[in-house]
Amino acid sequence: MPGGMLRAGIALLVAAAVGLFIGVLVASPTDTDTDTDTDTDAAIATLQKEEAKRDAAQIVELTALARSTAEQVKPVVAGLRSALPAADAGAVDTQSVTDQQLSQWKQIMVQQVERHKDTPSGSTATNVARNGLRNAVSQLSLALDTFVAARALPAAHQAPLLVVASRQRLLAVNDWSVAATQLDQINIDAGHGHQHVYLTDSSEGGASVGDGAPEGN
Repeated sequence: MPGGMLRAGIALLVAAAVGLFIGVLVASPTDTDTDTDTDTDAAIATLQKEEAKRDAAQIVELTALARSTAEQVKPVVAGLRSALPAADAGAVDTQSVTDQQLSQWKQIMVQQVERHKDTPSGSTATNVARNGLRNAVSQLSLALDTFVAARALPAAHQAPLLVVASRQRLLAVNDWSVAATQLDQINIDAGHGHQHVYLTDSSEGGASVGDGAPEGN
């Protein structure tokens, strides 16, 4: 009996030692685990650098596109404001628009809508600015279409559509101002300083017109 008890005791000690050894192996990271973690961290860092580089390039390209579009559509924005009843003020005298002007505006808007169809995916902040600019261009194009439709009606029936066109134009200006503010912010975050790209110098309908800070500051 004493010999059996001794053997049983030894067996228990051996089992405990083996269990402890296995536990240490499971709990302790091996060289392979450490290498895998290091590789994963390196891959994540590389992806983050590539994303930051891509986003920086997209911000520059988007800002250039916004400036170009703003210069192209400003005649349409100003022309429609003169030709339509004011949506954010009392009644004002309107100015007539020639068929030649209307043709030029339509051509401008077709081109700009097409330019903003391309929507490459970037960071969330950049995507917000890009989508906002695109929506504003589409809204301005819609305002012009409504204005054209109103002109095709007898004079006595034009007023309701002209009011709608005026509201659509004002929405376009406001939508653009929100997107332009976002564009300004992502340029600041990217180290380019302030980049103000607004359609008007007046805050009609509550539209933003920039903060007055110097460009690139």
